[in-house]
Amino acid sequence: MMRRLAPLAFLTAAALAAPVVAQMTMPTEAPGRLDPKRVVAGTYKFDPDHTQIVFTVNRLGFTEFNGMFANPTGTVTLDSKNPAAAKVEATIPIAKVRTTSPELDMALQKADFFDAAQFPTATFVSTKVSVAGTTATITGNLTLHGVTKPVTLKARFIGAGNEFWGDKKLAFGFAATTTIMRSQFGLTNSIPLVSDKVDLVINAGMEAQ
Repeated sequence: MMRRLAPLAFLTAAALAAPVVAQMTMPTEAPGRLDPKRVVAGTYKFDPDHTQIVFTVNRLGFTEFNGMFANPTGTVTLDSKNPAAAKVEATIPIAKVRTTSPELDMALQKADFFDAAQFPTATFVSTKVSVAGTTATITGNLTLHGVTKPVTLKARFIGAGNEFWGDKKLAFGFAATTTIMRSQFGLTNSIPLVSDKVDLVINAGMEAQ
């Protein structure tokens, strides 16, 4: 009986989904443009599915090794009349650390490294934003592993435009880089076999609230 019903269930699901797909007209070109004027004042939230915090360390002097913290959340508040008043706040879930090794992902969450049980999140809160055309310098405080240190992000605007799905909200993105010394945050495990110096790249997708 179940085998006879399976094709019917599939066809029913396909029929129900067809109108939804038909209603969404895919654009013929990317909706985002390198035009800062498209970004209006307001508060934008991180799109956690399209925002990445990528870290790079030197492993054993052999390779540059990348990992990522997935699904960060937070907001960017912009004032088009006063760009320096911009505010950036982000929360990074430590348990969402991801590398090419599931075993390493679990090890990084344990007490002798990030200690996700005691310090489940890292945070960044800006204290100053300086804008120059399509670039910005974002100074703020990074709290990681229970330690807070000042860091400076060098950011560049990627593009802005309206989404082509749902409420067609205004969206924009930026990329930012910085470098930290992990020992300053009490993360000394495996130094110097794995470098103290950590390069960070933030690929941020923002969506109007």
